[in-house]
Amino acid sequence: MITWMQRHKRWLVITIWISTIAFVGAGFVGWGSYDYGKEGGTVAVVGDREVSIEEYQQEYSNLYDQYARLFGKTFNEEMANKLNLKDIAYKQVLQKNLILAYADTLGLDITDEDIAKELLKYNAFLKDGKFDKPTYIQVLSQNRTTPVKFEDSLKRNILLQKVQSLFDVQPNSVEVKNLNKLLFLKDDITYKILKTKDITVSPSDEEIKKYWESNKNAYMSEISYLIETSEVPVISANSKEEEIKKHYDRFKTDYKKVDGKIKSFDEAKDEIVRELNAKFTKKEALKKYLKIKKAEEKLSASTLLDQSKLPFSVENNEKIISSKEGDLIKPFLEKDKYIIVKVISKNEAKPLSFNKALPAVKIAYEKVAKTKKLNEVAKKELENFMGIEAKNVTRESIDKILGLQEQEAASFLNQLFSVTKKSGIIELNDKVVLYRINASKLGTYDKTRDESVKSTLIQLESEELMNNLVKRLENTFEIKSSIEVKE
Repeated sequence: MITWMQRHKRWLVITIWISTIAFVGAGFVGWGSYDYGKEGGTVAVVGDREVSIEEYQQEYSNLYDQYARLFGKTFNEEMANKLNLKDIAYKQVLQKNLILAYADTLGLDITDEDIAKELLKYNAFLKDGKFDKPTYIQVLSQNRTTPVKFEDSLKRNILLQKVQSLFDVQPNSVEVKNLNKLLFLKDDITYKILKTKDITVSPSDEEIKKYWESNKNAYMSEISYLIETSEVPVISANSKEEEIKKHYDRFKTDYKKVDGKIKSFDEAKDEIVRELNAKFTKKEALKKYLKIKKAEEKLSASTLLDQSKLPFSVENNEKIISSKEGDLIKPFLEKDKYIIVKVISKNEAKPLSFNKALPAVKIAYEKVAKTKKLNEVAKKELENFMGIEAKNVTRESIDKILGLQEQEAASFLNQLFSVTKKSGIIELNDKVVLYRINASKLGTYDKTRDESVKSTLIQLESEELMNNLVKRLENTFEIKSSIEVKE
């Protein structure tokens, strides 16, 4: 998947001059070595515009979010690093500021009315269908930003869109008709599917060890925590009936059945008693916590645990994971007891020894070896292979491609209609497909496709115009950068 993404990453990045402020309701992505540890710093100056660390971080967060929405849970920080996403984000933020600097020379500006209209587009800021300032401030606070910072980001975004509108293109009917036919080409093809599972390899111990030596950092131990703990079992608060009833009257809407209806007092009573007991015990647990903090008492147990084996709820485990060495964590409720935890030490992940990593390394290397052998077999067979014939295949002919799952067939056809060679090899995860184009003809003109074709044509032409503009602006405005990126 990483190989495919690296090959196509230019097309996975949403066009640079249109930005989406995606953090509302989503949060920021972590920064690792790019965390400058302060706000208000500058990473570059483009013309008279300073590019702040925060603007750069926001660009990365938006870009990361785009990939995450495209690929779901399979996309993670490791993949982002392999794709040099931070470098891409940095290049993009420089390009955007080139366009913004150009907007400054044109005298373009953003009014309060422009900002107000843009804010109304965010459902997260609305209450009963109307913009609500307290909600707006609360949502931004939850996302670790302020109205001033958010509106600055909006201003940049709106200004970019204003520049783009200056380069709007409207293709004529002949262009749309020709592209309509071109996009829906029909091919007669012969194809053959080769699968990794049909390949056998017998890697030697020496080959496996050599692979491990080159990929040690992919086989790491877990982060582990040496913690000391004390427990305070929940005890009865001996709540009186009137106290329980008073609590119910105040918070009855919190006690609901599966169907959403509010429980009666009798139905909710046991649950309320448990909560009152927990609340009472928490006071006792906090007293113990303060004594431990003052060194008047000691924690009772010591344990070394891998991160995946932390025994508490996800929320409580996160308190340990996000803590620092020496932190004493306030009592948290875990089932029927309060737990006080002190993080004595945090042991970072480190490369596993060869023997410990061997089972995983062997599986990984066998996969690599099979893929290599599969490609060698494919190259040998390509010239004279016999396969399945399919006629009048279009980009949409998923049902004509036998032997592939629907998603694989869609990917195969998408790549097939992007190739420039009459025969070749297309890779699909654990398969490769040999193809030969026997005949090709323009698709039949279909007027119902005109709108989607026109949209595609506008996007392509606008992108070309804006890319050319950026190249010219690079020679117009001075860029002072404090970060070096990979090409």
